[in-house]
Amino acid sequence: MTTYTEDAGAASAPALTVDELAARAGVTVRTIRFYSTRGLLPPPVIGPRRVGHYGQEHLARLALIEELQHQGMTLAAIERYLEQLPAGLGAHELAIHRAVVASWAPDTVERLTLRELEQRAGRPLADGDVARLAAMDVVARDGDVYRCDVGLLRLGVQLLDVPMSLESILAARGVLVEHSRAAAQELARLFQGEVSQRATREVKSLSAHMHPLVVQALLTSFQRSLKEALSDWLPGPDGS
Repeated sequence: MTTYTEDAGAASAPALTVDELAARAGVTVRTIRFYSTRGLLPPPVIGPRRVGHYGQEHLARLALIEELQHQGMTLAAIERYLEQLPAGLGAHELAIHRAVVASWAPDTVERLTLRELEQRAGRPLADGDVARLAAMDVVARDGDVYRCDVGLLRLGVQLLDVPMSLESILAARGVLVEHSRAAAQELARLFQGEVSQRATREVKSLSAHMHPLVVQALLTSFQRSLKEALSDWLPGPDGS
C-alpha cells in the first residue's frame, strides 16, 4: 500500500493517530486497519517516528461507510460505491455524499443511555454538550435515557466544535428549515402536476427514483450558491 509523506499531506493537516481516529469515528482500530487493507480508506500521512496520522477526510470517509452500512449495503457493495467516487474528494465533498445517502433512510429515533449516546457520538459528552444537542433537537431527555435522532447525531456532534454561538446555530437551522420546506412544497406541487394522470404504481416507482436525485440536486445547488455568497465577503487566498 502506498503511503504519503508528511509534506504531501501538509495542506490537510492530519493530526489524528489511529487510536484517536477510531475514538472519533466510533469504531475499533482493528476496523480501521481492515478498511485500509480493503482500500476503503486512503493511507495515513507518515510523520516523525513513522507514526501514521489521519485527517478529516478519513473521518468523513468512515462516516460515509457507516451510513452505507446503515442502508444495508454489503462490504462488496460499499467497495463498488467508493470506487465510483471521483478521486481526491475532501471531507466536505464526502460529507455531501453521506447526506445524500442518509436522505434515503426513514427517520430513526432510538432510546439511548448516556454511555450509549457517547459511544454513538464517538466522544465524551459534558452536560453542556448534551444541552446543545437537545437545543438542536438531536436528543431529548426521556427519564433515564435520551431519545436520539440518529440521522442528525453526527451533524450535531460536529457542530459542537464549530466556533459559533448556540443562538447563531439555531438561527441558521431555522433559516434552512424554512427555506427547505418552501422548496420541498414547490417541488411537490410540480411533481404532483406531472404525475396526476399516471397509475398509482407508476407514481410510486417514479417517486422512489426521483427522491435521491432531487436531494442530490438540491445539495449541489445549495453548495454552489453558498460558496458564491461566502466568496463575496470572505478574503481570498491572497488576503484580498
